[in-house]
Amino acid sequence: MSTHDTPSVVGFTDLIKGVLKMAPQAPLMLRHAPGLIRRPADAQRTIGSIFQKHAAAHPDRPFVRFEGKSTTYGEANRIVNRYAAVLAADGVRTGDVVAILSKNCPTDLFLMLATVKLGAIAGMLNYNQRGDVIEHSMKLLGARVLVHDPECREAFESIPAAALPETVYDFGGIDDSAAGRPETDPEVTATLPASTEAFYIFTSGTTGMPKASVMSHNRWLASLSGIGGLAVRLRASDTMYVPLPLYHNNALSVSLSSVLASGACIAIGRQFSASRFWDEVILNRATAFCYIGELCRYLLAQPAKPTDRAHSVRLVVGNGMRPDIWDEFKDRFGIDRIVEFYGASELNLVFINVFSADHTAGFCPLPYAIVEYDEEGKPARDAAGRLTRVKRGGTGLLLTGVNDRVPIDGYTDPAETEKKLLRDAFKDGDAWFNSGDLVRDQGFSHIAFVDRLGDTFRWKGENVATTEVEAGLDGYGEISQSVAFGVAVPGTDGKAGMAAVTVRGGEPLDGAALAAHLYEVLPSYAIPLFIRVVDHLEATSTFKNRKVELREEAYSSTGGDPLYVLAGRADGYVKAYDGYVDDVAAGRAPRG
Repeated sequence: MSTHDTPSVVGFTDLIKGVLKMAPQAPLMLRHAPGLIRRPADAQRTIGSIFQKHAAAHPDRPFVRFEGKSTTYGEANRIVNRYAAVLAADGVRTGDVVAILSKNCPTDLFLMLATVKLGAIAGMLNYNQRGDVIEHSMKLLGARVLVHDPECREAFESIPAAALPETVYDFGGIDDSAAGRPETDPEVTATLPASTEAFYIFTSGTTGMPKASVMSHNRWLASLSGIGGLAVRLRASDTMYVPLPLYHNNALSVSLSSVLASGACIAIGRQFSASRFWDEVILNRATAFCYIGELCRYLLAQPAKPTDRAHSVRLVVGNGMRPDIWDEFKDRFGIDRIVEFYGASELNLVFINVFSADHTAGFCPLPYAIVEYDEEGKPARDAAGRLTRVKRGGTGLLLTGVNDRVPIDGYTDPAETEKKLLRDAFKDGDAWFNSGDLVRDQGFSHIAFVDRLGDTFRWKGENVATTEVEAGLDGYGEISQSVAFGVAVPGTDGKAGMAAVTVRGGEPLDGAALAAHLYEVLPSYAIPLFIRVVDHLEATSTFKNRKVELREEAYSSTGGDPLYVLAGRADGYVKAYDGYVDDVAAGRAPRG
């Protein structure tokens, strides 16, 4: 990280300024503060019960807006209840899974709400997955019902019949079945405890295939109180625009909980477009939106135009806003507050910029530790077997405390959760969850995100497992071996994918054919931007030593090895050229 990017520490003056800015929303904050401190697992309070209480209290207030068209809380609740009646008739009960494969639209949100109202679990499938990956995800879910969006036809058709549940609907089918169904709230909703599991969010984790992280209603309620009630602080008249996929927690937890904390409106964007973004914001009358850092960079890369300031957005919430663009983003687009946060689907806490300080991922009152780590990215234990905390201003590995008050939902597979737990870290019997992330201690319980560790890198707001990328590369007949890793690209957030490969028979790489294969088997964000062709790779099971060397050499020190770059879906991989990294930073490459 360059000196320019180094986050400043947070001082007492920052906290005072933040408190003064909070003052107008003090009543809302006081209402939600208890929910951050105490959330009994047996309390009969869930996403569904909160939503339907808003629908009963103000049925004519807009709840969801899509492409400028609004649906009120009352009408949305009636649609949700009809869907719930269909699912219940299909045998969906508390603890069952309903798989939802959909691009962003109101139906996607309504199906999730219908599922959780029944005490069932919404399995939010990533529509970028294909073939073996989405088959694995379906098997992991063990869903009783699958509902799919016709817009996701390619992903749906790549699921083998054997992996499909007995009951499958497309949107038209479930709408037909819902016609004439009861519009009353399901009786079971009022009886569900907060400990009930709400949805599964897929994360790459640190192994090859995706894992499903568990989001309970209780953990979502922590987002409602901590992020929505204390940090974002929407008014009932506000509209939160969501251009990010609803299968992500940024949309489903952070944005939706912020909306339901005050009974505001959620505007769903079909998909992100940098050139049309502010037009969409204005069309949907948004006063806030959620982001990932890369989204903000793309907006800054657009030519200046009147809509940059012709909107009503006063605050944004998200993660990945790097210090080098923070001030420019606020100034150019007239944003009053950046509510940056740090969290992950599987973590049991979140840092949130409650005090509206600049250049920070925020504050967390719950137990965590930032510790020294070794060359392999693992927590470093001293001679006594204990971990060492870094000092203020230092960078280290983030661990989150696990106890009865702050339990870990983890993954659907308990063995995968156990792999991430560290025990006897500072004293006998303690337990900590390894985030796998490097952060900087900024003081006053604030941190700044620095980087990912291990064999996972973050690109386009997604965690990408190198083993998944390598499996995709190795499935191409002309490649005999591959090693994948993340590399920094100036002007972007996270790490872009790069791979070193050996080609059978020493033949030239067919860049177009390789790209066509990778677009078939990998999500677009996981396809490596750089391919380095090497004569050989070390014949070990992990390639660890060679991998570190290759990562350090990246794309700028490849010697005489051929280097290819991803131009896009149409042109595939082409010979590396001057200016490619600038094209990536500006969003001009890869295309499609």
